[in-house]
Parts: sequence; structure tokens; C-alpha cells
Amino acid sequence: GGMGGNDERENTLNQLLVEMDGFSESENIVMLAGTNRVDVLDDALIRPGRFDRQIKVDRPDIKGRKEIFEVHLRGLTLARPMEEYSGRLAGLTPGFAGADIANMCNEAAIVAARADKKAVELVDFESAADRVIGGLETGKIMGEVEKRTVAYHEAGHAVAGWFLEHADPILKVTIVPRGNGALGFAQYLPKEVALRTEEQINDMICMALAGRAAEEVHFGRTTTGASNDLQRVTQLIYQMIQVYGFNSRIGQLAFPQQDTGGFPAERPYSDATAQAMDEEAKQMVDKAYRRTLDLMVARKAEVESMAELLLAKETINHDDIVGLIGHRPFKADEQYAQYISSALSGLKADKKDAEQKEGDGTQGSGPDLAPI
Repeated sequence: GGMGGNDERENTLNQLLVEMDGFSESENIVMLAGTNRVDVLDDALIRPGRFDRQIKVDRPDIKGRKEIFEVHLRGLTLARPMEEYSGRLAGLTPGFAGADIANMCNEAAIVAARADKKAVELVDFESAADRVIGGLETGKIMGEVEKRTVAYHEAGHAVAGWFLEHADPILKVTIVPRGNGALGFAQYLPKEVALRTEEQINDMICMALAGRAAEEVHFGRTTTGASNDLQRVTQLIYQMIQVYGFNSRIGQLAFPQQDTGGFPAERPYSDATAQAMDEEAKQMVDKAYRRTLDLMVARKAEVESMAELLLAKETINHDDIVGLIGHRPFKADEQYAQYISSALSGLKADKKDAEQKEGDGTQGSGPDLAPI
């Protein structure tokens, strides 16, 4: 009885193979199949003559996201032409799949309807992105000490990202508690690149450690708020050692984990090598943390001013940061610069239209919005 399910799968596979082998070239039958677990397919299914042509459908790049946005934006009443939204929203949403984009457009229409607007504006899409990425606002009441700690933690991340050349540029920082358990988060615009250098990864690690470093510099203590950051740092450090060959002691060797997260049944290296990996990981993290602490000390005034602004406004954007600590001292990534310039022009245009409507008395006559 315990093997019934396995027998059924084998019988189904065998029958499928028999049917496929029975087709002749003159029958004009094409078989298509889809799966999100290609790693567990039987070899008999994917040998030549069967499902031998495989097309991988990955998450869309910025061009693909722009085209997907244009599909979903057609069903919305927009304050500006659709083309002015699709490109900048594609830049705002790296890593989004089609379902995420549809959800964001739907959420933006709901946000606009709640505000009794007649059209969806760029600020509504930004609010929708916050909800999709960070979850719903919980309205949780934080104590003064906790709120100040979160503000300095997030300010540390933001300042580190601003002054580290290879860190992802920042778009927004908030200390509004969200439904995913986060008491605050910083939103970045990651560079969509296939290759990274050791220096680039080290900057990413320092930015992840900057929240805890800011707590230590400003309060002389650390909290549990950096748990997700430390998980990310640990993952990056061990990838540098085990996968990318970025450690001189381990050398040009790679021990990638399986897709399920673990190693094969027989670990491909000795206990001595495992100990060496752990020692190198500890040294690399300690070195990165010392570098991050030095940065937080050198930029202590910037962290303080940004944290105080966060405590006053709870959410700050790119404009606020530039006005507070100046422009980034590095050349902006083309995609980032394009998004920032278009977003600012779009926000100004939306604001101008809203002021004109308010002067004409047309605002608030009831929304004409249809969430998709």
C-alpha cells in the first residue's frame, strides 16, 4: 500500500513514453509540456526524440517587464500616458514575475480608489510596490526606543549604500511596520547584471552589515533586528568561498549546493577543508564588519541626520536623501538615472495635474477605476 503512489507515477510515465514512441513523423502531432521542477524529470522523458527541446522561461528582464506592464496598464485609467509609466515601473521592479506585476497594477488601482482619485498616478504605483514588496502596513505601535533604533538601523543601510560604489542605489527608506514582520525597510534598485566582481560582493556585504554597525556606533549595543541581514551575509560569504573561488586559502575550487539547499549524500570535501572554510568565512565577515564600522564612524553625522528625518517623516525618498546628504559621489547607473529622472518628472506632472483639477473643482467626483 505504501508504494501505490510511486507505482502509479511509474505506470503513468511508462504509458506516456509508449504513446510518444508510437507517433510517426506523418501524424503531425506536437507535444508540449511545462514544469517548474525540471530537475526531477525522468531521463527517459528528455532524451532525444521525446521532450528534447527545452525552453527555459525565466523572470523577465527590464524590457520584458515594460511589455508586461503595458498589457496590465491598459485596463486602468491613468493620469498620464501609459508609455510614461511602463518604463519607469519596469525599472522599479527588478525580479518581478508577470503575476507580481499584475498584482502591483491591481493594488495601485485600489490605492487610488481609496483616495477618491479619478486616475491612477505614479505615487499610487509606488505605494503598491511597497505593499507587494514589504506587505501591508500593520499600524503597530512602536515604543520610542524601538522606533529610534529602527530609524538608525535603516539609516545605516541607506548611508552605506549611498557611499559604497558597488552597492545597489537606494530609492526609498521607511520605518513603517509591515505585515511581513519588518519594522522598516530600504528599497533599492539592484543592477541587473550576470557577473559580479569580488569588490562588488564585498560592498553588498558591507551594506547588509551597516544596520547593525550603525546601532553599535550610535547606541553602543546591537539588537535582533539584523537577523535577516546576517543570513544574507552568511549566504554571500559561503558562496564566495564555495562557489566563486574568491578565497585564496581554499583556491580555485567549487562546491555548489544542490537545488534543494544541501550537499550531495557524500560531501565532496574533507573535514579539514570544512574547518578551513569556516575559519575563512569568520575572518572575511570580521574584516567586512570592521570596514563597515569605520564607514559608520566616518559618516556618523549623515546617519544621524537621516535617522532624525526618518523619525519625523517615517518615509523618505531619493529627493529627501539628496537634499540631506548630497548626490552620490559615483556615476549613476544608466537604468537608475533613467528611473529617477523620469519618476521625478512624472511626480511633478501628476502634482501639477492634481492642482489644476483641484482648482477646477473636478477632484473627488467619484473614482472611475477598475482593478484588474
